[in-house]
Amino acid sequence: MIYLDNGATSFPKPPEVIGAVKRALEQGANPGRGGYGAAMEAARVVFDCRETAGKLFHCKPEQVVLTSNCTHGLNIAIGSLVKPGARVLISGFEHNAVTRPLYARQADIRIAGKRLFSWEELLDAFRRELKNGVDAAVFTHVSNVFGYILPVEEMARLCRQAGVPFIVDAAQSAGSLNVDLTGWGADFIAMPGHKGLLGPQGTGLLLCGNPGTPLLYGGTGSQSRAREMPQDLPERLEAGTMNVPGAAGLGAGLRLIQRQGIRSIFDREHRQAAACAQQLKDLGLRVFSGPHQAATVSFQAQEDCETLAEYLGKQNIAVRAGLHCAPLAHESAGTIEKGTVRVSFGHTASDDQRKALITAVERRRRSGGRL
Repeated sequence: MIYLDNGATSFPKPPEVIGAVKRALEQGANPGRGGYGAAMEAARVVFDCRETAGKLFHCKPEQVVLTSNCTHGLNIAIGSLVKPGARVLISGFEHNAVTRPLYARQADIRIAGKRLFSWEELLDAFRRELKNGVDAAVFTHVSNVFGYILPVEEMARLCRQAGVPFIVDAAQSAGSLNVDLTGWGADFIAMPGHKGLLGPQGTGLLLCGNPGTPLLYGGTGSQSRAREMPQDLPERLEAGTMNVPGAAGLGAGLRLIQRQGIRSIFDREHRQAAACAQQLKDLGLRVFSGPHQAATVSFQAQEDCETLAEYLGKQNIAVRAGLHCAPLAHESAGTIEKGTVRVSFGHTASDDQRKALITAVERRRRSGGRL
């Protein structure tokens, strides 16, 4: 299979990740629940994951909370910062994992930046909304639909200057772009384990510059007499049994990224995405590309995007079609009615993958497809 759906999850998982999950299942028990060997091994695995993440994302191990996915982390973060009815600033390219928790809290949502690949327009709008006054800001690092890299360093600086707490959704950037909890001064940064970090599904990380408010309440293996959740991170935000095999696999993925280097991974993925965008344009398709773009490219043909994606699937090429759980991004780009076909390169990005896609699209056109 030619796999070009890394925006959804990385695949195939590296052998190191699969091996780490297997070893954890064979050797580990529950961390913090016993002093015997299997429990101590589980505690080591979890701490190693935290420690490696802390080095990659510039924070202390205890600031790394293990979550079940990025959405879980964003719900903790938004629940911690956003009171019902609060005025919240977001970008025009947010995922439902950001917007739906805000809608649920009946937030007064202010949107800054609806023009694709335009940092100037986004930052002008962002400054204006901050000046008008907001209670919090939540923004993505990279659009999951268009691969648009937002100027998060400058957005973070503006939030700090205005004294506005903020959350970053790093679902599409962690593992291929610099993510810096300390340098950005973020209250929270949420990320999945199963995308750019190469870990198993059902894993995620929440980097905490803020103690946070628990979303779940229950056992933590510590301070068992207390009626409240512990005050200290990470236990404060981690109720219940740990996903130790998931943490083992995620730790292995993080170490692999350390060895390869984030910049090297980005360059490999971006090179293929940029070449793919140009070749799709040469075929006469409507392609959404520009400066500040990562490893994801969306495009439209005359025929329905779902039909085209289904055809590519039958050619053993995995892409994604539709609205990608991000209707706001499609409203901003003017693609809400038709959606897009999304191509997202990952850690295995290669010339062969790109060429296979372009060949299949050319074949579709020759066979009478309305491209």
